[in-house]
Amino acid sequence: MSSNFFSWERFVHVFPQVLQKLPVTFQIVVIATIIGVLLGTLLAVIRIKRIPVLNQLAYLMISFFRGTPALVQMFIVYYGMPLLFRSYLNMDLSGVNKIFFVFITFGLNQAGYMAELIRASILSVPIGQTEAGYSVGLTGWQTFYRIVFPQALKVAIPGLETLFVMLLQDTALAYMIGVADMMGKVRMIAATTRHSIEGYIGVAIIFAAISLILEGIFAVVNHRSSRRKKVVA
Repeated sequence: MSSNFFSWERFVHVFPQVLQKLPVTFQIVVIATIIGVLLGTLLAVIRIKRIPVLNQLAYLMISFFRGTPALVQMFIVYYGMPLLFRSYLNMDLSGVNKIFFVFITFGLNQAGYMAELIRASILSVPIGQTEAGYSVGLTGWQTFYRIVFPQALKVAIPGLETLFVMLLQDTALAYMIGVADMMGKVRMIAATTRHSIEGYIGVAIIFAAISLILEGIFAVVNHRSSRRKKVVA
């Protein structure tokens, strides 16, 4: 009975097949992060500057992507974008690779969280630091790059770690719209072998290992940032 539930032989056979789909997960994480950082920075600037109308729209967008499940967002993007493009732009998205909708979903999702993280980190730097930069003749950009940004980054590091780990785990939802990632591979294996527990355990091990690696990387970055700050002080 136990061998029917779980088999090490099946696990050893399935694990490499699941691992082969890891690049798909990394691709989603990288592209979604790029979109999230760029769009999140723009939203953060709009919120900090309190630009009329845009500030309210940015607030609504951030609230939506922070307040709704990523799975719901993915279905809205996957089913809503083709209808929107067909109705208003007369464009057919039926031939677009499904992973494109995953990029858009998680990119927008990350933008919502990144915007608030970036905004909070920048606002955490005392205004006196900016005024000090201006007083010694630095331009607005030089003041931000040399004084505000390093301090804001130090504040943002723990939040960035959390966002990366959350994004990594959320990518497991991509199979719900037919993307052949690690979870999608497990589903395909289960459909042909009627055994899935080995594949799911393999996915869990991979995600846990990557999460631990990310935590280690951020711990090193945070430690070096703290040491640099002490040296400068």
